[in-house]
Amino acid sequence: MTRDARLFAPSAARNREPILAMLKAHLPPRGLVLEVASGSGEHIVHFAQAFPGLDFQPSDADRQARVSIDAWRDEAGLQNVRPAIAVDAAAGSWPISAADAVLCINMIHIAPWEAAVALLAGAGRILPPRGLLYTYGPYRFNGVTAPSNEEFERSLQARDPRWGVRDIRQLTVAATSAGLALEHVVGMPANNHSLIFRRRQILPPTGRFVIG
Repeated sequence: MTRDARLFAPSAARNREPILAMLKAHLPPRGLVLEVASGSGEHIVHFAQAFPGLDFQPSDADRQARVSIDAWRDEAGLQNVRPAIAVDAAAGSWPISAADAVLCINMIHIAPWEAAVALLAGAGRILPPRGLLYTYGPYRFNGVTAPSNEEFERSLQARDPRWGVRDIRQLTVAATSAGLALEHVVGMPANNHSLIFRRRQILPPTGRFVIG
């Protein structure tokens, strides 16, 4: 008997419908959608079923996650989901040169700050003008977040002190440096938020960006 290689993330079953509703309002009707840090693969399969006119490129830095993504893809029999590729969000270059939209769900807080900066920079490199970067997760607003997010952050930092709930102010500054503009912040269930970034028409001059 062949072992089922699919991973299951309980949070994906809970948040996929609210996220899908957001994507229906913002994704283009055609083109390529890159998901960074696809995890188990449950999200991208669910989204691809709802957007048959889009091609989806899942990715993850973790090999086991990529195996799971491809297993979900094969089980669903979807033609608009490509095989998973290895993308390290924190890397200075990605093995994909262009995409019409980039999705990143529940990664920014489970990674060092440098990974968030690199995610924004990578999206700025590969998106066309007005291209979408969508991120989802818990965030701070001028240092403040929900008590449940504070507790969650303590558990994260017990695992890795570099992880944590990021402040939207800092993300906005980093996005500006990457040629992106934060257009919408939308409250979601369980004290999460959706952030809608768009690639600006004119990119800023190339330079280094550093923020504490």
